[in-house]
Amino acid sequence: MTAPPPPPAVRPGWAPFLVPGTRVVLRHAIDPGAAPHGETRSDALGTVQAADADAVTIMTRRGEVTVLRGLVLAAKEVPPPPRRRPRTPPPG
Repeated sequence: MTAPPPPPAVRPGWAPFLVPGTRVVLRHAIDPGAAPHGETRSDALGTVQAADADAVTIMTRRGEVTVLRGLVLAAKEVPPPPRRRPRTPPPG
């Protein structure tokens, strides 16, 4: 007889890099009924504006996104966006 799997552990100190000013990408669960195509996950890429034990607020290109910590599936610190290259005139 095998033992049932343990419940998900609370991860103290999980993602300690989620502090204001850090650029991150978060994968989080969403309500499929509210998603246009029935998605169950979404990503938020941007700079952490606020973070506490309950939620993380990220400023993305489209505006602020607040994600409850319990819905965060994965988080990763990412480097700054690449610098845009200046346009070069077309040849000729």
